[in-house]
Amino acid sequence: MNLTPESKVLIQGFCEFISSTHVAQMQAYGTNLVAGVNPGCGGQELHGLPVFDLVEEVIEQFGTIDTTIICVDPYDVLDAALEAIASHIRQIIIITGGVPPLDMVQLLRKAEACETLVIGPNSPGIIVPGKILLGTQPSEFYTPGTVGIVSRSSTLTYEIAYELTKAGLGQSISVSIGSDAIVGSSFLQWLQILDEDETTEAIVLVGQPGGGSEEAAARYITEAIDKPVIAYIAGRLAPPGKTWRQTGTLATVIGRDPNFGTAQSKLAALKEAQVPVAERPSLIPQLLRKEIN
Repeated sequence: MNLTPESKVLIQGFCEFISSTHVAQMQAYGTNLVAGVNPGCGGQELHGLPVFDLVEEVIEQFGTIDTTIICVDPYDVLDAALEAIASHIRQIIIITGGVPPLDMVQLLRKAEACETLVIGPNSPGIIVPGKILLGTQPSEFYTPGTVGIVSRSSTLTYEIAYELTKAGLGQSISVSIGSDAIVGSSFLQWLQILDEDETTEAIVLVGQPGGGSEEAAARYITEAIDKPVIAYIAGRLAPPGKTWRQTGTLATVIGRDPNFGTAQSKLAALKEAQVPVAERPSLIPQLLRKEIN
């Protein structure tokens, strides 16, 4: 991974998923945004960035691009991401939500074959406090430190960062892996990344109803993670069998165990793995201090 202020960053698309405010915030944070790609708008300037029709044109002018931030229409995400992979961009952040699941399946097969890290869809991206902002996370909630955050939620990621900041616990890396039905990088990948990261001393994992990723993470923490992990599971009172509409995932799946995907299933898995779980975000700093000390 290349998450430094020197990393060259590209934005693909300028639709409703990103605004001039987001672009300005990244630039003010020191992110090295070099250009945008918007087919049909080549030669123009949008949000203070030179715009090209094709990713390969950006490569020709600026050289290797480390990260692309994709903000195109959901049905154009696959083409945009494949174009980025063909141009040897190995970190892809998809801000767009609602990407067709079969498109994501195709994209992830290609990304795996090319060793490309995909964050999202429906993700506000990554922030390394004090160094680089990639996406739409509100940087004012963060401060440099040693706590890594990996989350499925968007807004809860910011809220928990703010609770940590207020408590004097800075953050090393914060990432929202995305909350569409099918996403790129997983809890397992990011737990490994944070466990191996020299600046991270403890990890906060934020889950929510839908799927079985938190249960898999609980098993993985038991088997492979050495650093302290604190968890928070949102949606404890979500009605079983209902769609968790904010995320596009399902709390249960017909034909499976009726507890599959519920907050209760995730809480039980974390308890079995002996991972402390906060009842509300404001209690996370307290649990972290117990684990760190």
